[in-house]
Order: sequence, then structure tokens, then C-alpha cells
Amino acid sequence: MKALAVRFLVETWLPQTLRLDTLCFGGLWNESGYRREIESPNSDLIVLRGVMDPSVSPGFNLAPDPLHQQDTSKNIGYDIEQKSAEELMLGLSCSWAIVDEAHITLLGVHPDFRRQGLGMLMLWVQFQLAYQRGMKRATLEVRSSNKGAIALYKRFGFKQAGIRKGYYRQTGEDALILWRGGLQETGFQAELNEWKRQVTILLSQAGWIANVRAVLPADLSFIESN
Repeated sequence: MKALAVRFLVETWLPQTLRLDTLCFGGLWNESGYRREIESPNSDLIVLRGVMDPSVSPGFNLAPDPLHQQDTSKNIGYDIEQKSAEELMLGLSCSWAIVDEAHITLLGVHPDFRRQGLGMLMLWVQFQLAYQRGMKRATLEVRSSNKGAIALYKRFGFKQAGIRKGYYRQTGEDALILWRGGLQETGFQAELNEWKRQVTILLSQAGWIANVRAVLPADLSFIESN
């Protein structure tokens, strides 16, 4: 069994989140930074968690956190009943709502689970949440050398709007500023549905048996896996 759930980050998962941050971003945010995002009403900070039978685990090398109480006040997704299975932190993403613009600040997938559609899944969720917030456009910065991420963002309609020279201090690398509009225009829901179809196919090809459905404003549920 390989089951997925995307949820808003809660404090219980901070130790795993910090380890995943180090793997994905080299330690971009510290614990206090993540706590600020959890508390901010303008931040959508989500984590992608997986439950899988240890016999089919592809070598995920972070110890799962202990069983925890679910926070039902901020909850996306499938409630996993198979508590004996290994629960893993697979990815995380964050966006800020600034006036009518969603600024995507984080999007990372554990290196052992890349190229399986998980990044596309989280980006799709961020667009769903931005749409529900009434955001009209989305922006982000990405390393100019990160061709895989750039290809993913272009798949979601992002276009280059500018460049920040030497933006990444450690390497001196440039950041591309990507932008896309039309989140509240007629036709955007059709785009979301098409991305949902593509996400479902990619997850299935990678062995994630999932039925992805639209984010529901009432409970923010969006994915069922079995």
C-alpha cells in the first residue's frame, strides 16, 4: 500500500520538516521560521506525507515521527487508518497571500521520491488554495540552473517576468522571476481539471494508487488513496 495525504503543517511534524528542509533546500528555514508560517493567516504551508508498507519502501532514510494526534482544524486529505504502516514526510510547500497575489516560497520533494508527480501534486494544491483565497496571479523565484523545476512551472503556465542577478548568496546564482495570471478568469477551472488528470496519471505510474479530486472549500479534502 502506498497512500498519500497533503496536510497543513502542524507543530508535531516540525522535526521531520526541518530534516526535509535540509535535504531539499540546505537548511533554508529554521524552526522559528516554520512556526511563524504555521501561525500566519496569510500562509498556506503544506506537507506531503505518505504511508507505505515497509516491504515496498524505496529506502526513505528519515525515521518516521511517533504517532500523533491529528489537528482537525487544519486538515487536508485522506485520514489513514493503517496506523501500523510507516508514515513518511515526502514533500513540503508554502505560499503567501499578498493582496491578490500568491507568492510560492517553497516547493520541495525528498530526493528519493522525485520524478513521481509529487511536486506537481503540491503545486496543484497551492493553485487550488490560491483560487479559493481569491488570488488573481501567482509568482515565484527559481534557480536559473534548476531545469526540472522550471519545466514544471512552465507546465502550469508560468512565464519569466524578470531575473535577480546573484540572488542565491552561497553560489552567486541568478534567480528567475516567474509569473502567471488569470487565476480568477473563466477557463482556469478547466486548467485545474486538466492538471488533476495529469497528476492522477503520474501518481498511478509511480505506484501511488490515488483518486485526486478538487479541493473542497468546506473541509479542504482533496485526495483519497487506497
